[in-house]
Amino acid sequence: MEINNVRALVTGGASGMGRHFTQRFADLGAKVAFCDVSEEGVAAASKDMDVPGIVADVSNEEAVARLFAEASDRLGGEVNVLVNNAGIIRDGLLLKKDRETGEVKVFSKQKWDAVIAVNLTGPFLCMREFARRSVEAGQTDAVAVNMSSVSRSGNMGQSNYSAAKAGLVADTMVWAKELARYGVRVGAIAPGFIRTPMVESMRPEVLEKVIKPVPLRRLGEPEEIFQAVRFIVECGYFTGRVLEVDGGLVL
Repeated sequence: MEINNVRALVTGGASGMGRHFTQRFADLGAKVAFCDVSEEGVAAASKDMDVPGIVADVSNEEAVARLFAEASDRLGGEVNVLVNNAGIIRDGLLLKKDRETGEVKVFSKQKWDAVIAVNLTGPFLCMREFARRSVEAGQTDAVAVNMSSVSRSGNMGQSNYSAAKAGLVADTMVWAKELARYGVRVGAIAPGFIRTPMVESMRPEVLEKVIKPVPLRRLGEPEEIFQAVRFIVECGYFTGRVLEVDGGLVL
């Protein structure tokens, strides 16, 4: 697909990598809208980037239906590129024993549910609505890009996040097989540690530990992840696979 034919929707686009993706699509001449759950974040990012922003909770079925209807209306046609980027983290060990008291504390179901809802159910709901509208509109060239993570291999303290990101890769393969007959391609990207405001806010000693095991000895840049997004969008023979862009890191 040519970039100038793109009508893209980026979820979680008010900050971090999602904001970078949104801006880069706009820079390249694509029509693009984004969504985020924060009303203030959407208003600020929409003004700064001069692109349509929509307030939506991707884990809510009705909100997702409204999101795609509004995005298509504001883009002047059905969305033909979806970037499932929205995500949250709620980290913690499965259990932890207090060294002094011996008390065992376990990982809360609330943290599990919150991450699964946004990071796995959200992409499912968005993908389902995207595919439905694409097929009903007779689109023969549509692409979805799912943002997984290097943590899909299993990362200590991230039971919920690792499960969601691994599940998203599996679903990428399932959806690619199911939707190919309708002209819908589905790919995934598994970034490593990327330079975002959240990562850069880490304490220097923590950030050093994060970078140390990366063979390239640095954080990735949002633009390097966007290059992978663009490849999936533009390469018509790519579907059902995951691109690992992690500086050689294997967790």
